[in-house]
Amino acid sequence: MTSILHPGRFLLRNINKAAFHKFSSSFSKMMQAVCVHVPGGPENLLLRAVPKPEPKDGEVLVKVHAAALNRADLLQRRGLYPPPPGESDIIGLEVAGTVDALGPGLKRDWKPDDRVMALLSGGGYAEYVSVPEELLMPVPSNLTLCQAAAIPEAWLTAFQLLVFIAQVKDREVVLVHAGASGVGTAAVQLVRLFGAVPIVTAGSPEKLRMAEKLGAAAGFNYREESFAQGVYDFTEGKGANVILDCIGGANWEQNVSSLAIDGRWVLYGTMGGRTVEGDLLGKLLSKRGHLLSSLLRSRSLQYKAELVRAFSHRVLPYFSDQPASLRPVIDSTFSLEDIAEAHRHMEANRNMGKIVVNMISQNKETQ
Repeated sequence: MTSILHPGRFLLRNINKAAFHKFSSSFSKMMQAVCVHVPGGPENLLLRAVPKPEPKDGEVLVKVHAAALNRADLLQRRGLYPPPPGESDIIGLEVAGTVDALGPGLKRDWKPDDRVMALLSGGGYAEYVSVPEELLMPVPSNLTLCQAAAIPEAWLTAFQLLVFIAQVKDREVVLVHAGASGVGTAAVQLVRLFGAVPIVTAGSPEKLRMAEKLGAAAGFNYREESFAQGVYDFTEGKGANVILDCIGGANWEQNVSSLAIDGRWVLYGTMGGRTVEGDLLGKLLSKRGHLLSSLLRSRSLQYKAELVRAFSHRVLPYFSDQPASLRPVIDSTFSLEDIAEAHRHMEANRNMGKIVVNMISQNKETQ
């Protein structure tokens, strides 16, 4: 009986070399990426072969070793948060990896295999992503690439909210909602770094304990108590100078009640709804409160570049101190093949810190 492998061997030996080279070249221009052809649940996340990006002028091609999840990813998967015009429709806002190729016109001295992390407008759930060099940061030497992937979107968001938007000052009290989330765990540490006082809300005793280990001066379980009363007691009736709010509508009355006179309420998400019923404006006016809002993904490249520069100067060195003053908090790590489970884990609100997707499961550096 003739082995079924024989025809394949014969064809491979006799195939036209030019055709084989063309096939190999075409294959090398493809990569694996997570695609969403139909908006919906986590089961709609599909691993597909797609064209590998090529770095344009001023861009660096990064081989992605790890990516991290964000709430925006869940919204985009459902069709509720499309990427900005001209950006990749592949989900993923932050990655860490190594420099693979350099586009023309670069201003910095990037080298192949440099360890980098990047803020993205999309494209992170893939083996490669092309990034404007202004949005790249070197990975601190004492961090793994999985740890580094948890920094760009979450920490730059927290930094932006505290420094660019709220302009937090020394000794001010900052109320951080979702204190055990990626942005929340970053914000607690940054508030401490800037000499202010972080207090948090979270939905379980375990999450509150973790936030307090990171530096929160007090924590309130919003499922069991009025956080407004907790803030009132902690501040002796003065209220919080700054509120970082990713919840929105469901919390508005307690937020206004918690706000100090002339305080800044910074809205950056609406997980608790977008509609408000009641005397929001009147009560906010009585506090002379500032209602500020911000998103990061839709900002211009110039704005993001300035943010990355400021963060790199003021914050990034503290990840390399011995012992390091700052650390990304990793909840769990999933393989790329288990991306749907990673999304389910976040949707269930089980995570404390960042959820990371390991793109190169055999790479020991990312473990």
